[in-house]
Amino acid sequence: MAVRWSVVIPAFNEATRLPPYLEQIFEYFEGRGEPYEVLVVNDASSDGTGEMLRAVAARQPALRVLTHAHNHGKGGAVRAGMLAATGAFRLFTDADGATPIAELKRLEPALAGGADVVIGSRALADPAVSVRTRAHRLAAGRVFNWVVARLGLHGIADTQCGFKAFTAAAAARLFGPLETQGFGFDVELLLRARSAGMRIVEVAVNWADQAGSKVSVLTTGPGMVVEIVRARWRIGRTR
Repeated sequence: MAVRWSVVIPAFNEATRLPPYLEQIFEYFEGRGEPYEVLVVNDASSDGTGEMLRAVAARQPALRVLTHAHNHGKGGAVRAGMLAATGAFRLFTDADGATPIAELKRLEPALAGGADVVIGSRALADPAVSVRTRAHRLAAGRVFNWVVARLGLHGIADTQCGFKAFTAAAAARLFGPLETQGFGFDVELLLRARSAGMRIVEVAVNWADQAGSKVSVLTTGPGMVVEIVRARWRIGRTR
């Protein structure tokens, strides 16, 4: 039977945070009663993530593990998973489980309505959702999205939430040429989707800040801006 949903999770040293989220995902999709797969891309972890994934895969046939011998970065890991996926619809989500997998139900109506890309958002106002984050991360996110808008990606409140869904056709078209391997890859995806005339829908989702984030305002922020400037130049050159 054809796979309906593929869930892609990039993982770099996630031996502690990933297991409970995986169990949440398995429970959620088993309750739906439809074919699914979970692809975890082990991006050259050194903390036991590989051993943990092998143990889970031995008892859970829905899990597929892709292993990188060398670290490719979050963008590179998500790209590999998305291109290996077989589902009619494809979601990538962060290994920390900041967005509960049940939030997928908020994204599905937009896909059913003809959207090519549906992105979870922590910035859209919605009384039905809760976003729990630290003040400095909230402020940094607003500054980052202001910069992104100045670089040509207007009308999207939150480009960086790690909970995005695609049709199979959109995923193949967007992830194939994706070049940004770091944390700025989300913006390149959305710039490419806009350039291709795809329909993008942003939906508010529940989200809670998790300990152990690998994104730092001071250390990763400047590099992300550089990645976005380069992506903007590449896409503009090929249009």
